[in-house]
Amino acid sequence: MLLAQSSVLFLAVLTTPLPAADPVLPETVDFNRDIRPILSNLCYHCHGPDKTKRQADLRFDTREGVFAKRDDLTVTVPGKPAQSEIYRRITTKDAAERMPPDDSGLSLTPHQAQLIQRWILQGASWQAHWSFSPPVRPSLPDVSQPDWPTNAIDHFILARLDKAGLSPSPPANPTTLLRRLHLDLTGLPPTPAQISRYLADDTPAAYEREVERLLNSPRLGEHLAARWLDAARYADTSGYQNDGPRDMWRWRDWVLDSLNTNMPFDRFTIEQLAGDLLPNATLEQRIATGFNRNHRGNSEGGVIPEEFQVEYVVDRVDTTATVWLGLTLNCARCHEHKYDPFSQKEFYRLFAYFNNLPENGRAIKEGNSPPLIKAPTPAQQVQQLSLAKAVTDARRTALKLRPLLAMSQRKWEAADASKLPEGTDWSVTSGLVAHFAFDQTLSDATDAKRTGKFSDPAAYGPGRLRHAAKLSGGGFVEVDETPTGFGYRDHFTLSAWIRPDRVDRGTVLSRMTDVVEGKGYYVDFEKGHIRVNLITRWLDDSIRVQSARPITAGSWRHLAVTYDGTRLAKGIHLFLDGRPVPLTVNYDFINQSFESNEPLRLGGGGGAEGRFEGLLDEVRIYDRDLSAAEVSVLATPQTIPELVSIPRDRRTPGQVAKLRDYFTAKHATPLHRHAVTSLRGLLQQQRTFLEELPTVMVMQELPKPRPTFILQRGEYDRPGQRVTPGTPPALPPLPANAAPNRLTLARWLVNKKNPLTARVICNRFWQGIYGSGLVRTTEDFGSQGEQPSHPQLLDWLATEFHDSDWNVKSLLRTLVTSATYRQSSRLTKTLLETDPLNRLLARAPRYRLSAEVVRDQALFTAGLLNERIGGPSVRPYQPKGLWKEIASTTDYNQSHGGDLYRRSLYTYWKRTVTHPTMLAFDASTREACTVRPARTNTPLQALTLMNDITFAEAARTLAERILSESAPANATRLRQAFLLTVARPPRPEEQTILLESLTRQRAAFAANPEAASQLAATGESPRRKGLNDIDVAAWTTLASLLLNLDETISRE
Repeated sequence: MLLAQSSVLFLAVLTTPLPAADPVLPETVDFNRDIRPILSNLCYHCHGPDKTKRQADLRFDTREGVFAKRDDLTVTVPGKPAQSEIYRRITTKDAAERMPPDDSGLSLTPHQAQLIQRWILQGASWQAHWSFSPPVRPSLPDVSQPDWPTNAIDHFILARLDKAGLSPSPPANPTTLLRRLHLDLTGLPPTPAQISRYLADDTPAAYEREVERLLNSPRLGEHLAARWLDAARYADTSGYQNDGPRDMWRWRDWVLDSLNTNMPFDRFTIEQLAGDLLPNATLEQRIATGFNRNHRGNSEGGVIPEEFQVEYVVDRVDTTATVWLGLTLNCARCHEHKYDPFSQKEFYRLFAYFNNLPENGRAIKEGNSPPLIKAPTPAQQVQQLSLAKAVTDARRTALKLRPLLAMSQRKWEAADASKLPEGTDWSVTSGLVAHFAFDQTLSDATDAKRTGKFSDPAAYGPGRLRHAAKLSGGGFVEVDETPTGFGYRDHFTLSAWIRPDRVDRGTVLSRMTDVVEGKGYYVDFEKGHIRVNLITRWLDDSIRVQSARPITAGSWRHLAVTYDGTRLAKGIHLFLDGRPVPLTVNYDFINQSFESNEPLRLGGGGGAEGRFEGLLDEVRIYDRDLSAAEVSVLATPQTIPELVSIPRDRRTPGQVAKLRDYFTAKHATPLHRHAVTSLRGLLQQQRTFLEELPTVMVMQELPKPRPTFILQRGEYDRPGQRVTPGTPPALPPLPANAAPNRLTLARWLVNKKNPLTARVICNRFWQGIYGSGLVRTTEDFGSQGEQPSHPQLLDWLATEFHDSDWNVKSLLRTLVTSATYRQSSRLTKTLLETDPLNRLLARAPRYRLSAEVVRDQALFTAGLLNERIGGPSVRPYQPKGLWKEIASTTDYNQSHGGDLYRRSLYTYWKRTVTHPTMLAFDASTREACTVRPARTNTPLQALTLMNDITFAEAARTLAERILSESAPANATRLRQAFLLTVARPPRPEEQTILLESLTRQRAAFAANPEAASQLAATGESPRRKGLNDIDVAAWTTLASLLLNLDETISRE
């Protein structure tokens, strides 16, 4: 159906007035279906679970309350409305007694009053809330057309249709059904070849075989994962104002693999909620726990960490309850739940399960927040083992050769070392980026063009080796444009010989704003202690450590500082005279880089009061963190001849290391030299490899449980009664003596006695296939949620899910092989009048495709889709400058090549600026758990399909595909275009209209070849060779029209 025709039909439907009719009273009133919603909406606020708001000590959410006696009055007298106080109060003309009170703004309709009256007349049968009772497998109902059902689903659907006097719709035509099946299971349409193959298979099991093929396709996991990511609030940034980047894609890979391998859903649950607590937890099981680390994290300066640590735990409770229980438990954070039987205390007992994580409420701005783990991919794990083996082999070889190397060195020392020129020396040069020896010059030995300058007064003096910079009276050395502008992710080493005249203050070396406590990095003295400061903001954004013990002035000491880029205080090591120095940590949280554009200052930094006084020699700066052995070499001042002259048994470890390194580099045999350098190279390669492995945030328990309290009004700083982990009494109890941890909670959720989990999950899978759940409020199975349209069917699905051992693919197979699923989606006047929302399913649902599927389908149809599975997120086309207008992280580095055309599942998800193409089609922002997708139809969507570069390029490449792969006749090409986009050939009238349009377009582009060339060059994908720009442009406009059809972006 063409867009114009679809629009006319749509407008006709909108403008056709529906006949108004009074609601019909049901023959038998059902408490859960008919009465509880009235009480919940109109009465529970004052007479419900919340005891703090309860009026007259009367509640209508319990059996006892509904049938309570008060003095000579009874709330409800079965069979006797006139004697029932509840009925009298809702029908009285006396405004002072009428309920709900006039000032509440609430009132009952006549129909609702009649329902309550009939319910009482029929005996006022009470039922516990339907979702809190365990599902019981129902028997299949009798139906009017016993040959119609293909599985149990159809019995329940047809029985309900029979009751409504409706009949099922005819089966959908084969191509419509095939396209529906492909889109529902894989998110991609069938190819023309698949359509032909399916139509040619006239065997009875053809459809079932197609179902099996799709259930075994890796595309299934990608399609299902998109909605699970919405529920898990997965994103590539942390949210809030800063919304900095994070890396959780290894958790997304875990989800993909789990879905594609058909992991039983109970295990899928347990590993995500408590995989770290399983015995001998594997890497993959720990990665799985990233589910409850996907929440937002606030990295803004000035936040109160304790406040947001509470917010994160609340988010975990809310998400877990929504995803597995379908409950709005967050309503009980600040007070008793207004509608469901959950107290505030019970909320915080659940809170306690998630309150034992060693996390800081202030998140890391750029990257993952602890606790986190290295999460190598399977390919990286193989590489890691291979590299570890290579290191082991190289170390074994080096150890084997070490005695021979030592023997060779002894021979050299005895025979040849005496021939060395006086002054022969050796030092560590790998990674050296600046070296100031101060031998009557301020030039950098690594680059003679780079020279420092003295600020008066300063001069040269006797050095530890030769000469030194003599600093006093506020003088220092300043060097511009050195490669020492390190930031918090960099590795570096700062090294110098110092002879301080005073150690109460003074900066040895800095690259910082020259004020007290300025931004940058520096090493200074404070009351005799050596301090290492990496500062963005002194008070709350820095790493500050100092030597545990003070030093004294007046003697030469070798000072070295190494930093490993981990952004942690434990990544800083301080050495004095080649030996590590114990450190005291003064502050350990840095969230922004301390990189500074200030010059390098030797003996200066920290303002006028921060000048170093004394002698400074042999300043060396490295762009890597040296090992302790290498630092000991730097701290060894003796030349090589001097070291040789020292008896072996009197040499220090540093002297031994320096002499051995010199000998190996200059005089050892090639075999020995290769063994040593090979091991060093492999160790560095291994370290670099491990540092570059992806990480993932995970759940982890504190050694000692954190106390949990009821927070008054939900406020973090108002703790009340202390509570222990536990589950709500309204649901089945935990096993006796169960450990009070997340593993117990996870197992409780998937225990078959739990009345909610299987229902909730089956309902969401139903929603994924049929567009709407049997319970339409998929997020709320409580009193405020809708009743299931087919309660017995939902219970049958839940018990079947249990009996199949939580087999997801088996559930999907059941859903899509039913006769209900295979119906036509054609809407008749009768169905529009009797069931406008299609809750009875007398026809197949028809709805707009999700944002991901709309984009993926266009790329797939055009032959652009890159189907590589897994890996980091990618950045497809996006309007330039969008992040600069909205976000604090402003650089959008667009992907290129194949990454431009990955499935939308892998699109980089920035919470504060959701990708605009995705957002136009109602994609979730992922700021919070979403289990019921929004679905709108707006003009903006049509404009996106016509003008967005993604779809414009898809139209261009689809045009090239049609021109290159089809026979030259335009009718043949049009047929291929229709098969690619809507999986059917064009109707005669469509063909006539479109071929006439094609002729006009071609003539227009022939008259304007420049416009044709411009359109034919749309996008970054390579052009197909040998095609005429005018033909490509004309077919591009036609392809754009097809991609914009309502039929194309709808699940028919």
